Parts: sequence; C-alpha cells; structure tokens
Amino acid sequence: MTTLESDITFGAERIDRAAHLRSEASGLLTHPDARTLAIWRGKPLMRLSPGPTLAWLPTDAAALAVARDAPVFLGLEDGAPRFSHDVSAWEDPEADAAGMAEFVDRTANAWPGLPEDHAFSDLRALMAELSPDDAGDAAMAKAVLGWHETHPFCARCGTRTEPAQGGWQRDCPSCGTHHFPRTDPVVIVLATRGDRVLLGRSPGWPEGMYSLLAGFVEPGETVEAACRREVFEEAGIRLGAVRILASQPWPFPASLMMGCAAEALGTDITVDPAEIEDARWVTRQEVMESFAGLSPWLRAARKGAIARTLLEAWAAGKV
Repeated sequence: MTTLESDITFGAERIDRAAHLRSEASGLLTHPDARTLAIWRGKPLMRLSPGPTLAWLPTDAAALAVARDAPVFLGLEDGAPRFSHDVSAWEDPEADAAGMAEFVDRTANAWPGLPEDHAFSDLRALMAELSPDDAGDAAMAKAVLGWHETHPFCARCGTRTEPAQGGWQRDCPSCGTHHFPRTDPVVIVLATRGDRVLLGRSPGWPEGMYSLLAGFVEPGETVEAACRREVFEEAGIRLGAVRILASQPWPFPASLMMGCAAEALGTDITVDPAEIEDARWVTRQEVMESFAGLSPWLRAARKGAIARTLLEAWAAGKV
C-alpha cells in the first residue's frame, strides 16, 4: 500500500465481499451474528456519541420493516454476515428540509424506538470523523443501494427489474438482461507549475471554496487524456505528462476518483464559465495557510476528499 493510498477515505476494506455467497445470501439473514446497516435517503444510521460510528442493527430489527426490497449482502466480517437495508420509505415528521438541501447536510434524523444517540446522518458531513473501516463499509453500502434506487428499470426494454445475487445484480423478467452496479470514473488533477497549483471553483460552492479540477472520463478515453481534456476545457491550460497517484471510491453517488498529477505547460488561464466559475494559481504557502485556517480568502478542501489528500502531499513535498 502506498503512503497516499493509506490516507484515502473510503478506501478501507474491512468486509470480505464473499461474492461466492451472494446467490444464497437470503439464507444468511437468520445467522445469529448477522447485522445490517440501515440507510435512509442516502444517510447511514450512525451512533453519534461519543464519536460517530456506524450503528449495525440485528437483521430482524423493527425499523427494517419499511424496507421495500431485500437487503444488499455486503459480505462477511470475521465470518459474520453483513447486510444493508434501504429504509427510505420512512417519513420523518421532524425532517429539516432546508438543512438537508445544504451543500453539506449536517442534520440528523432520529428513528423513534432507537437509542437517543442513533440517527441517520450524512456521510459527506462525517466522513473525516469515521474510522477507515466504518467509512469503507458505509461507502460500499451507500453506493450499491443508491444504484438500486436510480436503476429500477431495464435499460433495454423498460421493464421493472428484480434484485438478484444478494443485491449485486438486477435481472429483467421480460428480456432476461442482467444489470450490474455502476461506477463512474472521474479524474481529479493536481496540475502544478513550479511552486503553484491550479485550483478552481464551481457555482454554488461555499464562498472561498476551491479545489482541484476534475471531470468524468468519457467513453473511449484514457485517464491521461481525460486529465488533459478536462483541465484545458475548464481553464485553458495544457498539461504535459500525467501520473496516476491514488484513487478513491466516492459514493456521491457512485464514482471512482482517480487522483493524478501533471506539470502545466503554461500559466495563462481562460475560464469556461459553462464549466466552472473561477480558476487561479495558488502558491504552496497559500495552500498551507488554508489548511491552518489562516487564509483570508481560500477555504481548504474538506478533509476526507482526495483533493485534500493530494494537496497535503504536494504541500509537504511528497508529490
């Protein structure tokens, strides 16, 4: 494992995915040590005190009765089955709709009957506070359940599909097509020129928030070509050689962020306003000041995101 890889949030693998057991997963629900992670509208159930940890429930917990579909079989942890249930059908009468719509949802939704310190909480808000294992487990569960939510119909004939293989497949009863969870590849680029790094911001981000430029890999495109295209489209900067440094599962909703480094061939920025709001060259010192909360204008990339990991490594001279 590389130094950067060990620092990547959502990259830990505590659960053995045990793919060979997926076809018989329903029989594992009654295992005495089976536990499940309930997820409500993308928010995992967490125990918030003394610090956030995932709250695993028995597979016969009353709160799971609202789940419309069979749970996803995540795998085995020390031989014990682990599942995830989607309980999004529950209506929280005290939900803060405005707070849940913020850039980062910091609200908590408490299910009646569960302990007071248990609540459904946004993974993006708490990702940097979770243990690596908890973060990795939550990312897997959230991404797979999110796929089921957004891909209920057959892309070939339009018929509603049915979950299969422990939730890792959906089958069409009409045309027989098998569908599998999607992962969307995204490049995020540490583009540097001497002692400066290229940062940009999208409309709607909190004031002062800048990050590395990023974008989806297009069909028939290499990772390296995607880096060069995205940075040129957004900021008009040409890149030289591209190196892949690390990757991060990003369950918002289901991307694989591929962190890359490249030397810029020039410094003249031409922003495409259809792509981003602003881009600028930022010195190593300014980046370090943002980490310490001392910058008058630059908000540091949030902890837990691969952009922060890459910038920290660059600022420390490791990249």
